Amino acid sequence: MRRRLLLSYLALTVLVLAALEIPLAVSYSQRERERLETNLLRDAFTLAAFVEDSLEGLRPIDEQALVDGYTARTGARAVIVDANGVVQADSDRPSDDQRSFASRPEIAEALDQRIVTGSRWSDTLGTELLYVAVPVSSGGVIHGAVRLSYSTAQIDEQVHRYWLLLGAIAAVSLAAAAGVGTVFARWVTRPIDDLRQAAAALGGGALETRAPVDSGPPELRELARAFNATAARLEQLVGAQRQFVADASHQLRTPLTALRLRLEMMENHIDDVAAEDLAGATREVRRLARLVDGLLTLARAERGPDASTAETLPLDELLAERAAAWEPIAAERGIQLRADGAGLAALATPDHLTQILDNLLANALDVAPSGSTIDLRAAPGGRSGDHPATVAIHVIDHGPGLTPEQRERAFDRFWRAGTSRDELGGSGLGLSIASQLARADHGDLTLEEAPGGGIDAVVRLPLARPAP
Repeated sequence: MRRRLLLSYLALTVLVLAALEIPLAVSYSQRERERLETNLLRDAFTLAAFVEDSLEGLRPIDEQALVDGYTARTGARAVIVDANGVVQADSDRPSDDQRSFASRPEIAEALDQRIVTGSRWSDTLGTELLYVAVPVSSGGVIHGAVRLSYSTAQIDEQVHRYWLLLGAIAAVSLAAAAGVGTVFARWVTRPIDDLRQAAAALGGGALETRAPVDSGPPELRELARAFNATAARLEQLVGAQRQFVADASHQLRTPLTALRLRLEMMENHIDDVAAEDLAGATREVRRLARLVDGLLTLARAERGPDASTAETLPLDELLAERAAAWEPIAAERGIQLRADGAGLAALATPDHLTQILDNLLANALDVAPSGSTIDLRAAPGGRSGDHPATVAIHVIDHGPGLTPEQRERAFDRFWRAGTSRDELGGSGLGLSIASQLARADHGDLTLEEAPGGGIDAVVRLPLARPAP
């Protein structure tokens, strides 16, 4: 945006300079030509007055010396002809002293008692000539004519110098406009950049983010204050919601635990007819307890990242530990677990990563068919966010998998792909919790299609060097 503002300032400056300087340069060129033409006419009439008596035969003068002196002073060529157009004096020293100019149009018109001005290209001199021709007459009788011609090269050079001066003024003006425009653009765009960064941080979950309100134009300051008010209200609402979920989940744990204990104590005091209903009630209480625990964990995860809890976790050890913890359940279902940390390490909170892996392994064990293998392995990842490199932890099953639409919705709270989930999961919060915990450690969680079918759950976390 800063660049666009600066370019707009420079474009406006160029437009103003062009509107001012181009007409000024054209006017200067025309004015110089008119000035030269006026001076030549004045000099021509002056010379005509000097040579009138000589051409009339009343008082002879040295006409050649006259035109030579004029040319020496002005640089213009001077020609004097008699009434027949025969040259009497020429500052250009014609080879034929009696050369006739009667055929020249300007001389012919001057001998016809007309004042002539104009310009033409001279092949001999290789330049444009500006000329004037005036009659020499007295009492209505034509005695001859005077023609003056002047090369416009000198005027063109002056015009070019004037154009260069205007160009230098334009360059200085553009440089000044660029400097002032840069300062002004920074003054305008810096608050916008701060506001954009604050909005991005707020959208990323940093609800405490506020935009500075002490710089920039008044309109942007007002916008920043409105943004801060919105952010404060949002932080209050989200905080209240999270606190409510945490408090409600915490308060529900005690009565649910008591209810489960009472149901278990009743098992020895009921007949077989009611045993099935009691077992169903116990399962529902346990499911509700898992749901409450999940809501409490999710509320804690949504409080945001805590950089002080992140540690360097060697993945060989951690993945092997989680595989061993789930091995009894996997063996009971005829499923093999394979773990490979590839000698890598992740920068994460230990409890977060353990819970993420447990959620993913529980989901994989729910859908993996008997006789299949679940791979738990790590591999170098690409760049992620502000971190230069990541490590990708894959939990791969060979179950029925999910459609692309189902993979997109899998992280929605309480969403379930089916109704056949057993005691390992089934609350619909597991992936939401795992994704939130990954984000809390500056990572992410995605579901991809595994080669050969099934789901490849990928946790990407900042890469760390393993502890020696």
